[in-house]
This record gives sequence, structure tokens and C-alpha cells, in this order.
Amino acid sequence: MAHSTFKLQPGVETIETPVLNMAGVSSCQLIRYKPDSHGQGGLIEKLGGWAKFWSQKMPSTVRALHAWQDLNENKWVAAGMSTQPSTTKGPLNVIACSQNSSGLTTGAQSFDVTPVYQTSNGTATFSVTAGSAVVTVSDSSVSSIQGGSTVYFTEQVAIGGIVLYGSYKVDTITGISSYQFTALTKLGAPQPALTSSTAPAVPSLATTSGSALVTVTLANHGYSAGDTFPILNSTTVGGVTFLGNYEVYAVTDANTFTLYAQTAATATTSGSINGGAIRLDYSLLAAPPPAASGFGVGGFGLGSFGTGQTVTLPGAVYSPVTDWALDNWGEDLVACGIGGAVGGIPYSPICVWSPTSGIPIAAAIPQAPTINDGFFVAMPERQVVAWGSTVTGIQDPLLIRWCDIGDYTTWIANVTNQAGQYRIPRGSRIVGAMQGPQQGLIWTDIDLWSMQYVNQPYIYSFNEIGTGCGLLARKGMAALNGVIYWIGPSNFYKLAGGGVEPIECPIWDNVFQNIDKANLDHVRTAANSMFSEITWYYPPVGGNGEATNYVKYHTELGTWDYGTLDRSAWFDQSVVGPPIGASSTYGYIYQHEIATDADGQPMVSWFTSGMFAVSDADQKLFIDEVWPDMKWGYYGGQQAATIQLTFYARDFPQQTPVTYGPFTVTAASTYFVPRIRARLLQVGVQSSDVGTWWRIGGMRYRAAPDGRY
Repeated sequence: MAHSTFKLQPGVETIETPVLNMAGVSSCQLIRYKPDSHGQGGLIEKLGGWAKFWSQKMPSTVRALHAWQDLNENKWVAAGMSTQPSTTKGPLNVIACSQNSSGLTTGAQSFDVTPVYQTSNGTATFSVTAGSAVVTVSDSSVSSIQGGSTVYFTEQVAIGGIVLYGSYKVDTITGISSYQFTALTKLGAPQPALTSSTAPAVPSLATTSGSALVTVTLANHGYSAGDTFPILNSTTVGGVTFLGNYEVYAVTDANTFTLYAQTAATATTSGSINGGAIRLDYSLLAAPPPAASGFGVGGFGLGSFGTGQTVTLPGAVYSPVTDWALDNWGEDLVACGIGGAVGGIPYSPICVWSPTSGIPIAAAIPQAPTINDGFFVAMPERQVVAWGSTVTGIQDPLLIRWCDIGDYTTWIANVTNQAGQYRIPRGSRIVGAMQGPQQGLIWTDIDLWSMQYVNQPYIYSFNEIGTGCGLLARKGMAALNGVIYWIGPSNFYKLAGGGVEPIECPIWDNVFQNIDKANLDHVRTAANSMFSEITWYYPPVGGNGEATNYVKYHTELGTWDYGTLDRSAWFDQSVVGPPIGASSTYGYIYQHEIATDADGQPMVSWFTSGMFAVSDADQKLFIDEVWPDMKWGYYGGQQAATIQLTFYARDFPQQTPVTYGPFTVTAASTYFVPRIRARLLQVGVQSSDVGTWWRIGGMRYRAAPDGRY
């Protein structure tokens, strides 16, 4: 009887039929491909396992992870989570790390550094002095404000010949419920009051029945025809609801101007924005906690070791968020809660937390945009680049803004700095952005743009480098070895030296015919530089909206595989070691590639081949002997894997197969006798034991003709 070798072709193929995919893999779960040094493609092996990075369950679903090290060489992992329905809290936690007995970096202590906010509506009083830019505020609804906090005026307030609007940094605390800040011009310079006053006023809107023309009264407004007048507080006057950006149609005098509403008014009347009440939103900067004793006192522990830190501020609220953008500015964590709002008004500022300052919570950067869809830190210039940002307080989905070099408190451009902004001219919105090799990359829903530093006077040049290759989801891209990979609306792409290239995907059906389009922002792209892999976790149709399925691309081999595994956040190999990922199902943060199992539980890894035509004529083949050929464990470790081999025999593709097995084989198995009669044959390989690993080689089988079918 003749002997033949059963050698699988590299890659999983689901577009082809099982017969067309002869010697390939048609279905799989938790496997990967390893390059074959003989140039014969890839070898299939069990996926690396994972274990808890931090022993505690996270309070809600982790949407973003980031690892960094501070100036004291302490290692940290930030975890941004989505809103908890019961508390409307979207927490931001940082985990202080230590080294375990095995030399691995693990989580040791967790701190809640979530930014907190407070809204005051009509309770504040103001005073300004002629010739001074200092504004004094007394607000009985705020008792926990600290110097460095942010006060956000959500409507224009005229007082003493100046107009206050936007965010201001609290400079001085003058009492239990009073403080001072500096009024600023549009260019960020101090703006002295023209007269002393304690009588602030918000804009008044006057409508005429049957007309869309609206007269706005705001003392010394400073607007010109063509300027944008924003209204953040929804206000109804004359049957018209005002909300959003409005173009100034004409200026009557220093105190009045006109604009057009979207519809004609139904009454001749007048009314003030927000009913005349002055609304203030505070981003609170909490005071450092009182001195503590015990191990861990100082920047690393922020208190006694192991206790964590929770800050409670009277009247504080949390902004409900759906996602987070995280990065570090040196040793400081920079964070932005995506989709946030305070008191019904969108508010997603860029916040900073320092591990060595002793300040227990992150707080908004007062000078930064108040609404953003995300950001990244541009290198090597070190500038925070915000996208889906704003100038007026109303979000512009195509706007990019960036701060000055090395200074995230300067965002208003002038000749003495390198802050600036740019609006992408094509597409309907920016979907995602990241720092790539030597350039920033901006994806809209339809194309890809580069953002390259060119110094003064333009700071950055913007060029469209790909069309028809937009991004499907906010976190649908990742970088690996200088190449950028991403998922588009109907294909996968990469950006390398030759420009944008589509990636052929033999498991296209599994993704694009099965992705839940209502939850695209839960897509996560996971780079694993240890194994040259890019994985896209995505929510399937009919699932729970979370990313529970995955497709994986081996960037060296060009092979794909797929399976089910939920990951709601991911960070590649970093200062804390191998990649870390978060599970939406179990609520834990895991470190990958450090174990053979699924957090101590069996990892069920398997694959099924395509249909081999073991006989091309009208003869059946009889197989009476199979020699397993495997790596049964890690190099230098126990060769203890237990594998189940199952064979599915048919004469025609549509027939119900005859199953032979499963046959259990180990390193001690020289051969086994399956006694198979077939023309078409599929092979299934599976393992479910604990503490083991395997890689398949070239199994041999003995066969002979066995009559006509």
C-alpha cells in the first residue's frame, strides 16, 4: 500500500466551496499560522492563551486601553469604560503595575480618575472692574471648585462691555463658593472690562410673525456679517426652536445684529436664550487627598497601598460616554470621553491626569476644544491633534484642531505659536485618525488623508492619499512594522510604501455579510507585533452588539483565519509586556501570549480542512493507517498535548459525511487505524486540554484502491 503526506495549504478560505478549497482550511477557532522556514507556507498551531492582567473585575465595559511609564519609572495602564446605566458614570481608571514572581508586569492597584462635572443654572453672580480682565464669580451651587478647574459658559454673557463665552481656567479661589478667572479675547489675550458692572445679560432673540429674520440683542457683541453665532442651549422663541450654528446676516449696531432662522416665526415676540438664566458647566479639579501613612504614600500609591482612591465631590456628575481616546503626553495621561454630555449639552473635552501631581482625578484642559470625537499625540512635534472638533461649541465632524508644540494649553493660532486648525473638504465626517510613520493619518467615511508637519506658516500640509477607501469604524485601524492596516466599508486595506492597497480577503463573507452595522463603533483592531498579526474584532449580526467575532490577518504570510472571542479594547506589546485586551463578557483585562489556556480554563482550538479528493477516478480509497506529526508542546517544555483527529468521508460534496473518530492522539501515538473508505475526505483537528500547546506538521497516511463507488 502506498504512503502519502497530508500537508495543509496555508490560510483559511470560506469564499470557495469545500471541494475548491482542497487541502486548505474551511473553518476554524483560536488558531494561528506560523511561517514555514522551508517556504511551504504556514503551519497551523494553537493560539496563545491569556491570563488576568488585573485581578479585579472592571466596573463596566472597557472601551480603550493605554500603557505608559512615568518619570519615576512606574508603569501604568489606563482603562476607559463606557457609561454604567445605573449610575450614568463612564469611569476612567488607571492601574498601577508591579512585577510578579514570574517576572511579568501585572496590575497591583486601581484608581478611579474619572473627570467630574457640575452644572449651575442661574445661581451665579458676577462682577467686573473697568480696566481689569479679572472676572469675579460667586456661585452658591458650587462648593468644591479648586484653582485650575474649568468654567464653561454655554451661552454668551455680556458684562461691562465684554462678552464671555466658552471655557476659562479658574485662577483664584476667593471664598467657599467664589472664584476668579481672566476674560480673554478671541485670540486668547486678556480682555479688560470697559466699565465696572455686576449686571450680566445673555442674548435676547426677537422674532416677527411670518418672517425667518431674527434680531439678536447682545451688548458690545463684536460680531461681523458672515460670522458664526452659536446657540448651545435649546431655546424656543416665536414658535421657532434655536439650536446650533447660525450665520450673522447683518450687523445693526454694536449691540444688535440679525440672523435667519431655519423656519419662519409664528408670533411676534422676544425671549432670551436659556430663559435669561446664565448656565455654567464646571470641570472640577479636586484637591489632593490628605496625607496618608503606610506603604505606597506618594505619587505611585496616592494613599495606602491596595486601597485605591475614590473622590466624592458634592454636586458632581459624570458625563455619560460611549468610548474613550487615550494617549500619554510624557508621563501625563491624556483622555477624552467620546459622546459625552453634561446636562443635555454635548461636552467631551480633552482631559489630563498626572501620576506624580497628587491630584486624584483627570480634569479638562480649559483652553482645548470642548467637543471632540477623538485625538492623538503627533510625533515628533508633540502636539495634541483633536478631530471631529469645534471652535464655536457646536461640533464640526470634519474639523481638525491641534495645540502648540510642547504646550497643550495653547490652541489659538498666532504668529508666535504653532497651534492651528484645518477642515477636511471631502466626506461627511472624520471616522478615525492616528499618528502613523512620519505623518498623521485622517480617515473620513470615503477617503484617507495625510497630515504632514511643514513648519510655519501652515504648520501641517493635508493631502488626499486614497479615495474610496474610507474607514468603517472609529477604531478600525492599527499600525504594525511601519504599515497601516484598516477595515473599510467593504474591504480591508493597507498603507505601505506603494500607497493604499486593498488586501485580498478569502474570508470576506464572514465579515462583511455578518457585521452588525448598528454597532460599528464597537469594532476593535488589535495589532500583535509578537506574531505579525492584525485582528479585527467585530459585532456579528444577531449578537449582543459587542465585538464577539474576529478575523485575523498574518502580515508576513498573507494568511487569514477567524473565530469567536470577545475583545472590547486592545493594546499591543508595550512597556507592560505582551498585548493586553479586555473582555466585554467577563469584565476583566487580560494579558495575551503568556499562557496556554483561556485564563486557566480549557481553550477549545480547532480547524476543519477542505475536501481532499483522495481518488480522482471512480475508485474509492481505503485508508488504514495514519501517522500523526505534531509539535506536542513548547520548546523545552512538556510535550503533553492531547489532540482529537476526526475524518469526514464522502463520495460526493452534497452527501452527508460518514464520520470516523475522533481519534485521540498524543506524543506517544505512533499511528492509529481509522479504516476509512472514501473519494472525498475532510480532516478535523481539535484540542481542549489544559496547560498544553501544539503545532501540526505533515501527517502521513497509508492507502490503497478499494473498488468503484
